[in-house]
Amino acid sequence: MKEYCKFESALSILVGKWKPVILLQLISNGTMRFSELQKSIPDINKKMLTQQLRELEYNDIVHREVYNQVPPKVEYSISEYGKGLSAVLQPLNDWGATHIAHMNALYGEDRAGNESK
Repeated sequence: MKEYCKFESALSILVGKWKPVILLQLISNGTMRFSELQKSIPDINKKMLTQQLRELEYNDIVHREVYNQVPPKVEYSISEYGKGLSAVLQPLNDWGATHIAHMNALYGEDRAGNESK
C-alpha cells in the first residue's frame, strides 16, 4: 500500500503550523516582502518564518527573488509549481471554517476552541 500512497509525501511539505498559513497569504496576496508576510501573520516569529520559507523554497513551492540593491530587497511568491497547491489549500481552509462553526454549534464557542490547543 505504501508504494501507492503519496499522501505522506504531500503532507511532509505542508506539515507544521505555519506553512499552510504562509502559503495562503502568498496565494491570496501575490508577491510579498518578508516584512509584509511577518505583519500578515502576527503570531509567527522572524526565525520561524525564515525557516518555513527556506523549506518551502527548497521544495520549489515558494520562489525567492533577491534584488541587488541597498538596502537589500527580497520578495517571496508562489512558484509555478507551487500554484498547484491552491486547489488543495483553499478547500481545506474553507473546510476548517466550516468545522469551527460545526464545533461551536455542538459545544459552544468556549469548548469548541479548546480542541486545537
